[in-house]
Amino acid sequence: HHTMRGRVVVDEEEDYNTWLNAQQTYAQFAALKKGDAHAGKALYQVCASCHGLEGEGNPALNAPKISGQEDWYLKRQLTYFKDGIRGSNPEDTYGAQMAPMANTLVDENAMNNIAAYIQTLPDKPAAQTIHGDIKNGKELYITCGKCHGKQAEGRWAVNAPRMAGMSDWYLLTQLKNFKNGLRGAHAGDVTGRQMESMVLSLNEAKMRDVLAYVNSPNN
Repeated sequence: HHTMRGRVVVDEEEDYNTWLNAQQTYAQFAALKKGDAHAGKALYQVCASCHGLEGEGNPALNAPKISGQEDWYLKRQLTYFKDGIRGSNPEDTYGAQMAPMANTLVDENAMNNIAAYIQTLPDKPAAQTIHGDIKNGKELYITCGKCHGKQAEGRWAVNAPRMAGMSDWYLLTQLKNFKNGLRGAHAGDVTGRQMESMVLSLNEAKMRDVLAYVNSPNN
C-alpha cells in the first residue's frame, strides 16, 4: 500500500512538472514580438475619445484610467471584449460599450500596437474617489495581495493586473460585477473565474475599505 501511494505521488509530481515545463515563462513572454507604438498611436485615437489622450480615464464616460496598466492584461481584456467573453452580459452596460471599440482592432497585431502605445503614456495615479477604513482594508487585502502583489502592483504569473494608482471607482464596479456574475461567469473567461470566489465574502463596505487601502498614499 505504501509503495502504491508513493507511486501515485510520483505520478502526480511528474504530471505537475510536465505541465509546468509546458507553461510559457515570463522570459519567453517578454521575448514575443512587441507591438509598434508608432502604429498604435493612430489606432488609439478611437480610445482617446473616452479614455483620454493620455489614458487618464474619464469617470463621466465610465472610462477607467488605462495608462500604467501592463500590456499583457490590456491585450487579454481587448480579446475578451472582441470575442464576447466580456461585456456580453446584458446587465454589464458599461462593458457592452467596449465590444464595438475592441472590434475596430482587426487582429492581434493591432492589439499589440495599441498596447505598446499605451505603455508610452504618462502614468499619473488616478484621483482617489473612494474612502473607507484603511486599517480594515489592509487586513482584508492580505488575501488579495497573494495574487495582486503586496503593493497591488500586479503579477503576470497569476494573471493578476495592477490595481495601485488605477481608477478606484472602476475597480469597485468590477468587484461588484465579479460578485454578481456579470463578469467572470462566461465559460471562456478562465482568468476572470479566479476572482469569483475571492469576492464572495466582500460586501460593498469591505470592497470600499480594500480599495481605500490600495490607493492610500502610504500603501
